Amino acid sequence: MAFDPSAPVLVVDGHAAEIRILRALLQRLRAVDVDDAADGGAALAKMRARRYSLVISSWDMAPLTGRDFLYEMRSDPGLNRIPVVVTGESKSDNVIAAKKAGANSYIVKPFNAQALKIKIDAAFATKAAPLAERQHAAAIAPASPSGEAGTPAADRMKFDGLFTASLK
Repeated sequence: MAFDPSAPVLVVDGHAAEIRILRALLQRLRAVDVDDAADGGAALAKMRARRYSLVISSWDMAPLTGRDFLYEMRSDPGLNRIPVVVTGESKSDNVIAAKKAGANSYIVKPFNAQALKIKIDAAFATKAAPLAERQHAAAIAPASPSGEAGTPAADRMKFDGLFTASLK
């Protein structure tokens, strides 16, 4: 499935300026039906009232964090298949945590319309792991420095590439 610019998109961010920027970038991508929410709780309420084809959410939110928002979304059978692009800082821990929580793609701020399009396409090309697999991945014991599977070093290598790459 590919991104349909006429389908509804939900932008979730606690900063009005970030929402305006994302709206402008989505407009460049010809998105015509863009809604927004100031936090994860408001976003979940909107998502339960209306069907969105894509969610673009900030990782750094309060009071419901980006991680908690994704876990809530992915545990709801009515919402768990919606592609999610997470926006945030260039911190490998955030990228790994977002992927484990169920993000389909992660884009590092700042970004342009072309980079956003790449991340949206990647989100539609992938599906989030089932909730049980994400919980298992999050429960893995702390890493050993050897870089074996399940360690932060291995996770960084695993999630490097299309998931984390951005164009500035």
